[in-house]
Amino acid sequence: MNTGPVPLGPESLTWKYFGDWRGLLIALWAGSMQNMHPGLGAGVEQHSRFFEERWQRLFRSLYPIGGVVYDGPRAHETALQVRGYHETIKGVDAQGRRYHALDPDTYYWAHATFFVSTLLIAENFMGGLTETQRRQLFDEHVQWYRMYDMSMRPVPETWEDFQRYWHRMCTEVLEDNKATRDVLEIDDLAKPAYLPWLPGAVWRLVRPAVARGFVWLTVGMYDPPVRDLLGYRWTNRDRWLHRLVGRVINAGFSLVPRERRYHPRARAGWRRAAGKVPADAPLVETPARNLPPRERRSSPTHYAPDVDSVDVTGPADRAR
Repeated sequence: MNTGPVPLGPESLTWKYFGDWRGLLIALWAGSMQNMHPGLGAGVEQHSRFFEERWQRLFRSLYPIGGVVYDGPRAHETALQVRGYHETIKGVDAQGRRYHALDPDTYYWAHATFFVSTLLIAENFMGGLTETQRRQLFDEHVQWYRMYDMSMRPVPETWEDFQRYWHRMCTEVLEDNKATRDVLEIDDLAKPAYLPWLPGAVWRLVRPAVARGFVWLTVGMYDPPVRDLLGYRWTNRDRWLHRLVGRVINAGFSLVPRERRYHPRARAGWRRAAGKVPADAPLVETPARNLPPRERRSSPTHYAPDVDSVDVTGPADRAR
């Protein structure tokens, strides 16, 4: 009898929200909030080469991270793989504090940002949530976290406890550090690989406006204490315009066929659940263009499936 953790399924709200492409709109928020944690930020600063390949790292990470939600009976195995990528990330930060990516408080903080990301996707770009739905998503995030076989000690017991935990982290624990500022510094962002048709000269022309727009969108989703810590101003006009942009994005996505709104790993989960593909169909992995540089693919910190000679996406997914 299987006594392992129970994966989330298609009846969950997390399935509805987490794998939606609109989640890319909060990528800067998630990255900066994670890196503001002292231990996590130190690990990124000392071990990560994320900033050398932003787009590739972002798009390939979506596959295993999304798999912990959408892989069904295989989600536990995916979660253990994700946890394994963090085993060697440890050291001493610039202030002499020891850190390890698998410290329970540090690891749970990263998961907490994924949970709040789900809330923010729904609240800002998918029409909003009721209080009952927020509570359901809280319960689901606990079930989701069990997949990693990590200590449950840091996990708040109730939705109210989580809100207190989040406020304490934002006001007492998070720091303005180099790893956070590096995430937010996107003025020199490379052209996305999924826009090969866009001339480089045009990208360089529009890049400053794109960078300002994404940082502004991110600032609007920070809790006020975090916004203050990072030195950003937020006016009533900003607040009004941010809500308007969110409504426009939501309206635009209503024109997109439902299945196409989801990342390939999430879409595959929905298709298996609906019986459109076999339940044991191979998991969808990142296309080769998102892999880390060849010399780093053997690193235990990298998700780097053997997809060089295999087309795992299909024609409709090659834009990502």
